[in-house]
Amino acid sequence: MTSLFSIFATAILPIIALAGVGVVLGRLRDIDIDPLNTVTVYVLVPALIFHSIATASFGGATLARIGVATAVYLVAMVVVSEAVGRLFGLDEPILSAVVLVSAFPNSGNYGIPLTEFAFGATGRSTAVVYLTAQAILLYTGGVYIAQRSGGTHGIGGMKRALKIPLVYAVVAAVLARYLGVVPPDESTAMATLALVGNASIPIMLLILGIQLADTDYGAALSQVGIASVLKMAVAPAVGVGIALAVGFRDPTVARTFVLECATPAAITPLLLVVEFGGESAGNGLSVAEYVSTTVLVTTLLSVPVLTLLIALLESGVLV
Repeated sequence: MTSLFSIFATAILPIIALAGVGVVLGRLRDIDIDPLNTVTVYVLVPALIFHSIATASFGGATLARIGVATAVYLVAMVVVSEAVGRLFGLDEPILSAVVLVSAFPNSGNYGIPLTEFAFGATGRSTAVVYLTAQAILLYTGGVYIAQRSGGTHGIGGMKRALKIPLVYAVVAAVLARYLGVVPPDESTAMATLALVGNASIPIMLLILGIQLADTDYGAALSQVGIASVLKMAVAPAVGVGIALAVGFRDPTVARTFVLECATPAAITPLLLVVEFGGESAGNGLSVAEYVSTTVLVTTLLSVPVLTLLIALLESGVLV
């Protein structure tokens, strides 16, 4: 089995280094990340998704398995985190916040670079499919959960899901493969897509770091234990179980799926609960402070947890 230090140096350290640059930049300069997010979501990541899926070595059946497995994982984590939250007597809006941060991993800013460093091109291709399936569920079911925390319900999230270019990038790539019209890898079109898509990886990590630099954890630090355990301990176990049940034929795809499930809490739930949910989590603590602190804590915990997990995955012990 590869040494833990080697795994940390090759898969985790690049993530931490680039995100660290973002943290420093965020502390030193007042940076508006909205334009960066817009460019990433609407240009860079769609290019990455199209190129990754169009050139992936696995077929349509594997794409379907990844999508189904992602959906099953997210539903399972919503059910588990909801049950645990109610067991511990959590009330709204904190209950919905726990569900969102526990169920939805940072499969984009953190997960895509991580899986590429850990498992190469196959890892990246698997991760972008995972991200797309998650995005659809996040902007539908995730919006519903966030609205519930504020005492409202609705289907406004579906309109957002239909506007996500990630979905159309997947459709275009799958259709191009089916029709056999994918340009050769060495063509100008594919080289351009690869260049644009690859630019998303360092930018996503810089955005993650800038977001973490703005995190105001304060009083919330002692109250995020439940969400942190669910995200960094329960979620990987659920991911392993689902990977085994689905039966991925390619072990690298299965290992990437588990790794994506185990990535820390995403920042997107913060945006959802702030826009749709309640404001106060009780005890003078805002929902935004709770979610952002969970993101920070799980990101820090991910360094040792994911280093060990990658070692176990590479050894074949888990899947």
